[in-house]
Amino acid sequence: MAREKFDQIYARAAARKGGDAALESLLATPLTADEIKAIPDSRWLAAFSEKVFQSGMSWKVVRSKWPNFEEAFFGFDIEKMLLMPTEMWERKATDPAIIRHLGKVMTIPANAQMIHEAALKHGSFSAMVADWPGENITGLWRYLKKHGQRLGGNTGPYTLRVMGKDTFIVSQDVEAYLRHTGIIDGGKDTQRSQQAMQQAFHAWQQESGRPLCQISQVIAFSLGDNRV
Repeated sequence: MAREKFDQIYARAAARKGGDAALESLLATPLTADEIKAIPDSRWLAAFSEKVFQSGMSWKVVRSKWPNFEEAFFGFDIEKMLLMPTEMWERKATDPAIIRHLGKVMTIPANAQMIHEAALKHGSFSAMVADWPGENITGLWRYLKKHGQRLGGNTGPYTLRVMGKDTFIVSQDVEAYLRHTGIIDGGKDTQRSQQAMQQAFHAWQQESGRPLCQISQVIAFSLGDNRV
């Protein structure tokens, strides 16, 4: 099947959502590169950690306890995270004020190390993310998976989206669309599939002038259980 033009996808999504204005009201707007560069690196560690804990758990429960995480982990200050000995991490993982899960707690120092190493090369982790080209956004996904802990799958991309970096998301609806149209036919996390997705999204971006996040939202709204 030939790749659909973006205006065809948009028209279908708008019809399902009650018109162009209603659809536009649902679309996210990414931050500018300068706005991303202004984000302290501690906020990236907090965001990655929150998404790791939300994986397989109630997002509502994690959000309700997150102030306790901020207190327990000193606002996710990178230097403080790197100085904490293993015994302290093990004690933190038994704190009833947070969600007690040693494996997920231990991603915090690992991802702090990833952020620290990127900051040494780029000035800050935020600068690296801000300058990462959108035409290779799946390369940033792979970077997070390779150098971080538990940041594969949609965890890394969802964190990027939450933090304002422009990225598409391979949600269930988006994956279903990509498979139905033959853009991907193997595992969605393989490099071959990610390259095919990247090419398709880049083409839609060239057609529409829209950010990647809006393109993936429009695709998701164009099918699945999301009628008005």
